[in-house]
Amino acid sequence: MSLLNIGMTGLNAASSALTTTGNNIANVDTAGYSRQQTVQTTAASQRYGNVFIGTGTTLADVRRVYSSYLESQLHTATSLNSDASSYLAQVTPTDSMLSDTNTGMTASLQSFFTALQSVSAAPTDDASRQNTLSSAKALSDRFNSIAKQLNDQNTGINTNLSDMTDQVNKLATSIAQLNDQITKISPSAGAPNDLMDKRNDAVRQLSELVGTSVTERGSNYDVYLANGQPLVMGNSTNTLAAVPSKDDPSRYALQLNRASSTIDITDTVSSGEIGGLLRYRTEVLNPSLNELGRVAMVVADQMNKQNTQGIDKNGNFGTAIFNDINSATLVSQRSIAKSTNNPASGNLNVNISNTGALTTYDYQVTFINGTDYTVNSSDGTSMGSFSTTTTPAPVIDGFTLSPSSAMAMTAGDSFKVTPTRSGASDIQMVMTDSKSIAAAAPLTGVTSASNGGTYTQPILVDQLGTPNATNNAQLQDAIKYGTPAKLVFSAAGTGAAAGTQSYTLTDAKGNLMGTGTIVPGQNNTLNLKINMVDSSGNPVMDNTVTPAVQKTFTVQTTVGGNPKTGESYTISMTGAASSDNRNSAALIALQTKQTVDTGTSSKGISLSDAYGKLVSNVGTKASQAKSDSDATTTVLTTAKGARDSLSGVNLDEETGNLVKYQQYYTASSQIIKAAQETFSVLINSL
Repeated sequence: MSLLNIGMTGLNAASSALTTTGNNIANVDTAGYSRQQTVQTTAASQRYGNVFIGTGTTLADVRRVYSSYLESQLHTATSLNSDASSYLAQVTPTDSMLSDTNTGMTASLQSFFTALQSVSAAPTDDASRQNTLSSAKALSDRFNSIAKQLNDQNTGINTNLSDMTDQVNKLATSIAQLNDQITKISPSAGAPNDLMDKRNDAVRQLSELVGTSVTERGSNYDVYLANGQPLVMGNSTNTLAAVPSKDDPSRYALQLNRASSTIDITDTVSSGEIGGLLRYRTEVLNPSLNELGRVAMVVADQMNKQNTQGIDKNGNFGTAIFNDINSATLVSQRSIAKSTNNPASGNLNVNISNTGALTTYDYQVTFINGTDYTVNSSDGTSMGSFSTTTTPAPVIDGFTLSPSSAMAMTAGDSFKVTPTRSGASDIQMVMTDSKSIAAAAPLTGVTSASNGGTYTQPILVDQLGTPNATNNAQLQDAIKYGTPAKLVFSAAGTGAAAGTQSYTLTDAKGNLMGTGTIVPGQNNTLNLKINMVDSSGNPVMDNTVTPAVQKTFTVQTTVGGNPKTGESYTISMTGAASSDNRNSAALIALQTKQTVDTGTSSKGISLSDAYGKLVSNVGTKASQAKSDSDATTTVLTTAKGARDSLSGVNLDEETGNLVKYQQYYTASSQIIKAAQETFSVLINSL
């Protein structure tokens, strides 16, 4: 080996090192690029006598500086951070919307009850009544607005899932293609560093979208989802799709397509932006819609019921302020038939029987046979087994179920029941005349002149506005046509009856309806039975017993003091333009009355507290999401720093290498020059 050849090997090695260093500097900002190093080995020595003399150097490899462990840590940190960031991006505006005084429900609820207080203070004032009606409209509109924003979020999540699954599929295809290209390159030809960097970067981008694990198999990367399902196997891929869920088409599910089969993996996907969106939908969006809907349904139901207990300014019985929560349309929309059900089975009608007992859960109903079914709540609790043949229908957490079709169900039919999800979207104010606000109680009592007794205003014990239209109409007619009723006191008792005072109860025609006694000087609570008559004055009979008896309704009043002989107390239907405000006071009391979640051990919470609970829950999750995002950002920064400290390009280091290899190149050229001069001296000496 000549000195010239040794110089040439050094020159070539230095040139390769300079080229590699230049390539590193040029790619300092290239995503996923791993810096490269030249690896040199000594060329084979030649034996001259008893010694071996070197023949120069050989470029053995251009090595990619890379750690699979650090890369794996970076991918994991990327997935967790994307999950936390995606979740935070969704929950933050929701928290702001619900808690803000301008966009949340608190101010609207308060304004509505404040307006009712004005009506209670001046029951005949038309301006106060109109203001209350405007506040009721604003309240229902605010429910609608928040529900729309939450439903728009769901639509946005569906769109994002579709877009992201497309990106996942493109990245998976890219990884498979890179696997194929890398595999086709013979190991003896060296490692294709740029292709391997591109593959690693594709895996990192994939980790931003969904949690994955990577197994290195020969020259291939096999990529698996968090549930162990393969996404990339060598140069082949399975595809991910966002499709309407079979249980609930309004919520998109994730489906893995494997050849001719499909697998729903929605519940097992974690991490990445997709995992964050799904987690937000499960933990915040669905419960928020259900809680908001529950509050809206309680508002509509309780306000309607209470208003029908009173008399409006026109002297008529109160009517609904908001729409009926059990209208035929709404009852039919609270159940979603699974797409695989027998079409002949139809759907389930969901009737709300007790808004106070409603929860924020959804329910899965599965039929065992044509009539028997099981119910499980969305928190995994089994509610038990029931039958459609049971009369009356069993009440499950405040609602009842009935088939919409006369056809028997098919074993295996499944339905998702969402009793409260659409409550906030559905609420509408239906009252158009402010005079229809029933501020007065239905009955008013008047004493005779110079009375000695004291009397509380009569309370109607029986409920008006019940779902049974026949019974409700009969009670209204009985109050309207069966009163006035008169309570007349006799003289104080003597002898064996000493210390008591008797009374009689007569109807409008003077017919005796009942008798009783009180203890003068004490408070005596009387439950008076008044005979029911129809609009023609004819008795309303109860034909469920034999012989049939006349129906009655109960009125309660408390008598105190010492009624005089012949003293009377007349109970009549409250007239038009009454200044009575007892029913408006009852409407106002609903603000703090325990009307929500009454089926729990706490015995219920108020409307304001129920909404406050929603705001608190979302606020807590938003705060936790911020902490999670900060923590995962720190972890990601650390993981990226660890990876870059090994694989990243350091300009200071590369600049130093550039100077070193320039010197190396110059020195090698000097070897060649020395060889040339030596050769020239030899030639010239001949």
